[in-house]
Amino acid sequence: MKTLIVVDMQNDFIDGSLGTAEAVAIVDAVRAKIAEYRERGDEVIFTRDTHHENYMETNEGRHLPVVHCIESTPGWEIREGLWFEGAEIIDKPSFGYTGWAGREFEEVELIGLCTDICVVSNALIIKALYPEIPVSVDPACCAGVTPDSHEAALTTMRMCQVEVK
Repeated sequence: MKTLIVVDMQNDFIDGSLGTAEAVAIVDAVRAKIAEYRERGDEVIFTRDTHHENYMETNEGRHLPVVHCIESTPGWEIREGLWFEGAEIIDKPSFGYTGWAGREFEEVELIGLCTDICVVSNALIIKALYPEIPVSVDPACCAGVTPDSHEAALTTMRMCQVEVK
């Protein structure tokens, strides 16, 4: 079974406080990729960047002083029409989720936001934990903070044996 990990496709990253035109542009491609996995009966997991009211007092808040993805706000929600009943959601307080160990992954593909922060972090964690399985990323279903940092993250993942489709 293949696993699709949809990273942080949340309103704040799409067209909210940290949104970009590039993030808006990938929503339809992400929707189509999710549908492809669902039609095959493969696993789809969503991650959700999750912060709290004290965000500006955190290390991340001091380095990225833009309030975003505060739990239970509209910006924290996964974009309407992407998540579906029965799909797992993982709330993560940092860039990379550290709880991937112990899962029965056979093959993993990552898509979502932001290529250069959370997508690359999760891809490298999964590749480190599961060095013998195929791990890939679809750049058409990802967007970075900037187009240049998106490309830099793709280069980093290629160097770490993550397949860039």
